[in-house]
Amino acid sequence: MQTNDIILLTGATGLLGRELIGRLAARHEVHVIARWESENTVRGVRYHLVDLATDWNARRLPARVDRVIHLAQSTHFRDFPARALDVFQVNVASTAKLLDYALRAGARQFLYASSGGVYGAGNQAFHENSPIVSPGQLGYYLGSKLSGEVMVQSYVPHLQALVLRFFFIYGPGQKRSMLIPRLIDNVRAERPILLHGQEGIRINPIHVRDAAQAVLAALATDESATFNIAGSEVTSMRSIAEMIGTALGKQPMYRAAASDGHDLIGDNRAMRDRLHEPLTSLQSGLAEMAQID
Repeated sequence: MQTNDIILLTGATGLLGRELIGRLAARHEVHVIARWESENTVRGVRYHLVDLATDWNARRLPARVDRVIHLAQSTHFRDFPARALDVFQVNVASTAKLLDYALRAGARQFLYASSGGVYGAGNQAFHENSPIVSPGQLGYYLGSKLSGEVMVQSYVPHLQALVLRFFFIYGPGQKRSMLIPRLIDNVRAERPILLHGQEGIRINPIHVRDAAQAVLAALATDESATFNIAGSEVTSMRSIAEMIGTALGKQPMYRAAASDGHDLIGDNRAMRDRLHEPLTSLQSGLAEMAQID
């Protein structure tokens, strides 16, 4: 990736955005879409007050841009149907607006953060060409992410389109409502963890530092592509809870779910071959979070 590119970033206050923004600002002119003014600004970064959940206007954004990194998603993704319009505005309408803006502003690259959840769940790892869940079974939130993918990929004749499907990013400072912080809080508070089956479902989380490095590597590629961004350790929920318990000096408690669940594992071979080999082990990453958060 060239230095001194003009980059527009959404989702800068999220876990991945916070990890990326400093690295990007060290080499590029970075513009950030933010909903409100914050004291936690990064020196040299230009902030544009835009609420993606509203009918915003692209005239507030820089007239020229080289790359758009769209990480933002609605914070109300679990609140369906009560906040369905918020999810639509951020995840679908704003993606469409940003794509149109990117083209008009001369961007050569658009990176879109999607979810590994679009594959559904199963007992085998999903690779980038695995079938996508049928629309009727996706649900509203994942349907909105898949809609974003379709829109982004439609622009391939006009700009480089990168779709990154993330699988359970975790790291210090993550919102407590997300999976790994919830597990940590449950173990710490001695609340039982729900297990589907004896060991629980299997996942392969990726630490935010590795996820950010994969994003930077994707920006340096020169062709449109879709990548799974996932860790290299496939681990059951019970094993994750036990690692957290070791870090906290507590014995996790469990309760059995009424039915067995299905795994959600991302095949990360393309990521490892072309972008980044994860460096942070799950055990050390969980221990770091358990001690800091």
